[in-house]
Amino acid sequence: MSESPIIEVRDLYKTYRAGDVDVHALQGANLDVERGEFVSVIGASGSGKSTLFNILGALTAPTSGSVRVAGRSLVHLSNSDRTELRKKTVGFVFQKYNLLPTLSAEDNIRIVQYIGNRGTKFSPEFHEILAVLGITDRMKHKPRALSGGQQQRVAIARALVNRPAILLADEPTGNLDSQNSKAVLELLRRLNQQLGQTILMITHDQEAAAYAGRAIHMRDGRIL
Repeated sequence: MSESPIIEVRDLYKTYRAGDVDVHALQGANLDVERGEFVSVIGASGSGKSTLFNILGALTAPTSGSVRVAGRSLVHLSNSDRTELRKKTVGFVFQKYNLLPTLSAEDNIRIVQYIGNRGTKFSPEFHEILAVLGITDRMKHKPRALSGGQQQRVAIARALVNRPAILLADEPTGNLDSQNSKAVLELLRRLNQQLGQTILMITHDQEAAAYAGRAIHMRDGRIL
């Protein structure tokens, strides 16, 4: 029997209340992502991309429909279960690096590892990830001593330190110049191809989307 998709979304709806107006962010979205896939999610602002990611990352609950991540239904999880899922199953990379300025790159990563109850010692496998990311020699530097591209690589390492099944990257090159953008995208592809990391990446850039193995398009809260 074939393995179930690591992400299964069925007939997903999300409606927000903004003043006196209902905002239909998702309107019947359906999606399967297999383990080890690198999928880009393309769409204009307001298409529902970020809402989909927030639901997959257990940051918000859907209005209706079903969503399963790594075999778990996210619809009726308690707050503590959602927190555990974010600690251990899903890693986040955002457009803003969100590194703590007073900590070194190493300590920015270790604090997430500690919160995830995985101790503070990096595993041999994680040292391999640092080598792939090209930041082994930057671990003692604070964010102000790192370039934008290096800070984003540290943010990617931080997202991967607890060995999440899925990496959700929301416009990860949005604050980078073209050279650093290309480097980060190539690194994401390398993490996927060499280490088998499942990656979903939001982007509005067709060129960036081409680094993924598959691209899906969103419009008006639906996956086309």
